Amino acid sequence: MDELGPVEVSPAAREALKRQREAMLAALDNDSPIYGVNTGMGRLAGTRLTIQQQADHQRNLLVGRAVGGPPWLSPELTRALLRMRLRGFLRGDAAVSPELVGFLADRINDGFLPAVPRDSLGSAGEIIPLAHAFQTFVGLGTVIEDGVEVPAAEALHQRGVKPFALGPKEGASLIQGSPLAEAYAWVCGERARRLVDWQTVCAAITVDVLGAPQAIYRSTRIEKLIEGAVAKKGVVQAPISVRVGPKVLEYVSHTVEELRETLHESWETPADSPAFLDGEFIPTTGYHAAALGLRMDAVKAALIHAAEVSVQRLHRLLDPQFSGLPPQLAVDPGPQAGLTPLHKRAAGELHAMRRLAAPATLGSIDTSAGQEDVQAFASKAGAELETVIDRFFAITACELIAGRQARYLLKTPGAPRLADAYAWLAERIEPVVVDRSLGAEIERLAAVCRECSSRLEPA
Repeated sequence: MDELGPVEVSPAAREALKRQREAMLAALDNDSPIYGVNTGMGRLAGTRLTIQQQADHQRNLLVGRAVGGPPWLSPELTRALLRMRLRGFLRGDAAVSPELVGFLADRINDGFLPAVPRDSLGSAGEIIPLAHAFQTFVGLGTVIEDGVEVPAAEALHQRGVKPFALGPKEGASLIQGSPLAEAYAWVCGERARRLVDWQTVCAAITVDVLGAPQAIYRSTRIEKLIEGAVAKKGVVQAPISVRVGPKVLEYVSHTVEELRETLHESWETPADSPAFLDGEFIPTTGYHAAALGLRMDAVKAALIHAAEVSVQRLHRLLDPQFSGLPPQLAVDPGPQAGLTPLHKRAAGELHAMRRLAAPATLGSIDTSAGQEDVQAFASKAGAELETVIDRFFAITACELIAGRQARYLLKTPGAPRLADAYAWLAERIEPVVVDRSLGAEIERLAAVCRECSSRLEPA
């Protein structure tokens, strides 16, 4: 998300936020209970607060709910969380002050990274991670500076910034909604699209190396990539993993697109409860991000199936029955193990992925004395999807290394449209002439693939 650059809140947006804020404050001048403003929250929603209690309440909301711990979100996810919070506030229904929105934008721009817990978030919305994220604005909790936890008050002081003084409703607004689920959907959606891109290249390389019949790939994403590949005589059918790869990847792309559409719907949905809409405080269910969570669960399941196909395809590359190459792609089979350890690494990654196949969004538990009796666990679905994607990139790196080795052993150029792919791999991966430790090379290649698209797939 770093490439998105700094954020800026326009004067027009600040003016609109100011008008909305003034209208909301005027609407507070009555005796009606306003959830989280002049009442407690959760099971204590029926408890009215005195004027003095209301003054302290918004800050307190960020303190008592910060009960999480490490591991913390990655810097990329934390930056995305802050951007999602800003996007929601700019919609206007939270009716927070332009000063708070400006403070948030400034923290995004100066690299302020709150330490936000990744796991064990069993609340109806996201109050635990959001309390950790935004208590830092008032000088509490910790942030990550150069990979080290430091007190938030110290980090603000180093920036020449005073802790923010929250006004009515602002503490409640900071911990409402599901910006963390949105952050996961945003980040993981982009990573999944890159993963499909690289897996398409992997599938094309395997077709090229094995000399598989090509008619089955018409109207698929690899059709142009394998143009000019030489099919082996006498091969009637390639293994199923080689044949169905493009179809499986098309389904992954379909689920990722559905996730993108659901994310855009979430961006337009009021997140506060109550939200301030048309001059009234309206209860909403924006915190229940089940739609996002279920979509991320669907992407996760689709990716695990695609990983099964990838691991099987990798195994076929190592098998001389299909490749016609030396066993395990070794230069000297027997004295050398060749690349069979790559398949073992990929099988281990796949096994770990399968343990995450169950939907994270299922399994509600009563909290808040029964007031919060359903949880969406959408952010957990996002965390599991992030893990699955990272493991799949490791599998992809293994498959790319095997494809590079197979092409090296074949001593032929291969399909013309794959020439750039082979050249790109050759620049990064030396042929395995003698056995060597490939772990670091797998990690480096997986990291490169995770950060950029292949740019090899035809438009």
